[in-house]
Amino acid sequence: MRLLGQIATRLISYVLVIAFGLTVVFFVPRFAPNDPVEAMLAKVSSQGAYMDAAQSDALRASLTDAFGLQGSLLTQYWNFVKRIVLTGDFGPSLAMYPTPVSQLIAQALPWTFGLLLTSTLIAWVLGNFVGLLAGWRPNRVSSRIMEGLAIIVYPIPYYILALVLSILFSYIWPIFPLTASVHGAPWTFAFIKSVVWNSILPALSIVLVVFGWWVISVKAQTTQLAEEEFSRYARLKGLPDRRILTRYILPNAILPQITFLALQIGLMFNGSIVTEILFEYPGLGHLIYMAVIQGDYNLLMGTISLSIIAVATATMIIDLIYPLLDPRIRAR
Repeated sequence: MRLLGQIATRLISYVLVIAFGLTVVFFVPRFAPNDPVEAMLAKVSSQGAYMDAAQSDALRASLTDAFGLQGSLLTQYWNFVKRIVLTGDFGPSLAMYPTPVSQLIAQALPWTFGLLLTSTLIAWVLGNFVGLLAGWRPNRVSSRIMEGLAIIVYPIPYYILALVLSILFSYIWPIFPLTASVHGAPWTFAFIKSVVWNSILPALSIVLVVFGWWVISVKAQTTQLAEEEFSRYARLKGLPDRRILTRYILPNAILPQITFLALQIGLMFNGSIVTEILFEYPGLGHLIYMAVIQGDYNLLMGTISLSIIAVATATMIIDLIYPLLDPRIRAR
């Protein structure tokens, strides 16, 4: 019964977080001074199309309905939430009308998912491994070198590192392409090879920065855990260092990193915006940038709503499975 109560509490919190996030996403664009319907009418007129007053009114009414702007704010809000929850429909893109926002997100999502999920997992595995070894023997020269490199790399913003890598390996030494340029039919060997080749520099800029954080975090925890009483007791029993490290230190050091990993995977749906812009990588980050530049409210609301749902879902999942990983929480 207590377990069911905890699950119900987390589910309620999950729903409230998403509801609050979607409410903010809905209302903020409506405080902007621009009217998307009038902007679309002006765009049509600028292209040389002639419309009389009746045609203009009919088009205005059609666009108002298509963009979900009919009725009061409360009615618009209810229709907005209902469309997202029931159908996942964010309406048509304003800048690329009448292409649905969901279609644009579906096209960009695999690029961001493939790039950032892979980069995050690689950085997590390498960072935890290096941090564990550096923290286990903190006075070794190799440990100090690894920690020093992590401290140097970690504070660098990922977009600055991406710019440096781009200048070095795309301009000074033209090894990798400056901007993403994919060739070949979808899912052929040439296509996959082109995608991987164009993803190396963006992925490297993300891996290096995130890797530094994991090394610093895990090293600090490993050093502390190595001095705990249970570690000392294991050494007094004569257990080998490998067993102490893998059976006593690692399970305790890895628990907080699992929480951070879940949050990182949730946040990846934002996309590394500047990195994707810099390399013209066709992911969600580039899509958000185009939505801001073009004043595409529907596209902006769709991408941000997806990010909110992803972060909230990742957090809820880790909350639910954390008791399975940590026996101390189960005991409570």
